[in-house]
Amino acid sequence: MSNTPTIRNDDEILLARLRSELGTGCVRAGADIGEKHLGDWSTERGGRPIAVVLPGRTGEVSRALAVCHELRRPVVPQGGLTGLAGGAVPTEGAVALSLERMNRIEALDADAATLTTQAGVPLQVIQEAAAAAGFLCGLDLGARGSCQIGGNISTNAGGNRVIRYGMTRDLVLGLEVVLPDGTVLSMMNQMTKNNTGIDLKQLFIGGEGTLGIVTRAVLKLHPGIAGANTALVALNGFESALALLRHARQALSGRVSAFELMWADYYRAATTLGGARAPLAPDHPLYVLMDMQSPLPQEDAPRFEAVLEHALAEGWAVDAAIAQSHGDAEDFWALRDSIAEMLPKLAPTINFDVSVPVSSIGMCVERMRAAMENGFPGIAHMYFGHVGDGNVHIVAGPLPQDGGQTEHAIERAFYTIVRELSGSVSAEHGIGLHKRPWLEYSRSPAEIQLMRTLKQALDPRGIMNPGKIIAS
Repeated sequence: MSNTPTIRNDDEILLARLRSELGTGCVRAGADIGEKHLGDWSTERGGRPIAVVLPGRTGEVSRALAVCHELRRPVVPQGGLTGLAGGAVPTEGAVALSLERMNRIEALDADAATLTTQAGVPLQVIQEAAAAAGFLCGLDLGARGSCQIGGNISTNAGGNRVIRYGMTRDLVLGLEVVLPDGTVLSMMNQMTKNNTGIDLKQLFIGGEGTLGIVTRAVLKLHPGIAGANTALVALNGFESALALLRHARQALSGRVSAFELMWADYYRAATTLGGARAPLAPDHPLYVLMDMQSPLPQEDAPRFEAVLEHALAEGWAVDAAIAQSHGDAEDFWALRDSIAEMLPKLAPTINFDVSVPVSSIGMCVERMRAAMENGFPGIAHMYFGHVGDGNVHIVAGPLPQDGGQTEHAIERAFYTIVRELSGSVSAEHGIGLHKRPWLEYSRSPAEIQLMRTLKQALDPRGIMNPGKIIAS
């Protein structure tokens, strides 16, 4: 694909209008469009945008959208471009609107425990600002250094701490959003209690930029922590994992911060292909990484250890290793995070992010495992996830080079199982382009029609992130 596409008359008009409204420094076109704006971390590929717009403030976002709305030109919002569902992949001839210059934390209110930020601030910067003031940002995920808070909000990101702090939706008090015609919708609420009719900000959390662009947010913070008690536990089966989770939540007063389950296939791969250290023998059915964050981890250690002793006494756990240092805890987490090292060695892979009711997770994994062994012998598959909130990730590969036939067949088999268990085809990664064909496996026809009705009402010209979530 050429880096210098042919410019049509209407393209010239669009670029001239954008440069007039925003200044030439905020508009890139042709060879000045970097490769990073052509896709995200997914395998989805779209077209080449006619321009990349880089506004520095809300007013500039508003003016850019007003121009695109008038000229009926599609707009694709882009944050840190770390998405895994193709939600930020541009369409041919669209305007990609990057929030990377809107990267300022505006305020931190220690009395209200809130942080007000522009949408382009990286998640890790927000975490560090909260920690410096004695607070905790409850959202955490592996892409923290690259992802932006606006993208986290637009995809309702999950991550490692959902079991205690909830999804992104649970951490947002207020939003500022620019609608497709350039109207600025200010909903910068700072209160926990505000029952004044429909909570409009919820339309844009998880909306993947299809209804408008998030430009600013008010986030709820939590009390700061000084560390965590962390353990890796070997279990004799999924029912034991549920028993340990129930007991830990009660005994630790709801302060379990992570409960990451790894089936044996994943654990073995992490300690071989992934290069992670193996604190426990690799021949147990299941492993859980459990931690409890707190302001006084040393004082809380006896209670945490008592939970593990109880699990061993009850026979739920067959072995356990408690982190004795920060380095030990990092090694335990390296096991869970080693998927990044494994994926290139298993490529090409297909990766799933599904959720089912917590009590059905064991059945879901066993049914998926049987589907792979019966229908796709010879393809490796492994299972892991944030089991405390019902989220399971699956990786299968290497896949044969058959034009995507095997990939599609595995998707159909897995998503059929998810539908039969009343689950979701996307627990935390969103729908974007990649999962749009499977949306009906989790949402009813009436729900999808209501999504279309909302899209038509807010974006009648269909310019906002077209083709994502639902077909235009």
